[in-house]
Amino acid sequence: MKDIARQSMSIKVESMDLLNGQIKMEAHASATYLAMASWCEQNGFFTSAKFFFKQAEEEREHMMKIFNFLVDTGGNPISPEVTDINHDYSSIVDVFESTLEHEVKVTQSIHNIVKKAREMGDIATERFLDWFVMEQVEEENTIRDILDMIEVTGTEGVGLQMIDNQVANWID
Repeated sequence: MKDIARQSMSIKVESMDLLNGQIKMEAHASATYLAMASWCEQNGFFTSAKFFFKQAEEEREHMMKIFNFLVDTGGNPISPEVTDINHDYSSIVDVFESTLEHEVKVTQSIHNIVKKAREMGDIATERFLDWFVMEQVEEENTIRDILDMIEVTGTEGVGLQMIDNQVANWID
């Protein structure tokens, strides 16, 4: 009897599958932010590069939080294959607009998992995701603030250097 209890998962299979999808999304985000950091370095936006290196690290931490949660609940976390990373951007504005689009998709995905967990009565998964829900509010707000700053500063002449310098305000 004990062996059966030890082998059982406390997480629902559907929650595990959704969270494995989120692991892949977080890994993709980390790789995307590394590509953005590289683009910023190559184009002289050194402070923005630091911002995206930090973001890449944070996304990997998010991935590992979910991975470890699955381990802790007896689930089977899957190490994701990451493909289709964009390395080409037309401007610093394009980089940050792409970032916002991505963060909105992540938010929608997390909200979807929370709703499904609630429907299934998977309280542990729902509670676990509370942190991610609030983290996404912060992530989207940060990128919107940067895009607002870019709009006010403008992208002509010294405006581009001012933008890069101001991004330092969002690096912890």
